[in-house]
Amino acid sequence: MSYQTNTLPPFHLAFPVHDLAEARSFYGQLLGCPEGRSSSEWVDFNFYGHQIVAHLSHGEVRRQTTNVVDEHQVPVPHFGVVLPMTQWQELSEKLQAVGVKFVIKPSVRFQGEVGEQATMFFLDPSGNAIEIKAFAKIESLFAK
Repeated sequence: MSYQTNTLPPFHLAFPVHDLAEARSFYGQLLGCPEGRSSSEWVDFNFYGHQIVAHLSHGEVRRQTTNVVDEHQVPVPHFGVVLPMTQWQELSEKLQAVGVKFVIKPSVRFQGEVGEQATMFFLDPSGNAIEIKAFAKIESLFAK
């Protein structure tokens, strides 16, 4: 299946969080993701057209490891979204301005290669790793 921004169905991701108020602040206010349905145990967010659901977890939320990608230690697991470059730049500037601590600072990886991309990694308040990336040429998203 080829990548077409106007025909992709939204994905759904459910993930654990320690505190729903912190999740609402982080995803809703900081990242600008509108809130959907909710209960005392979970909250839906519109994550750039996709449905993510923060589920309250009273136990351990996430253990992470890393894999080396372009000389960076990339957190595993992680989730994220591919944004248009201008939107990625705006979000990068916003996150830097409010002092978000990055796991991998906003940068361009695979520079000059197939798959060149802008990327940044950061954690939500519960330690879930998020990657936001952008491609100058979106057609290189799945290029070999």
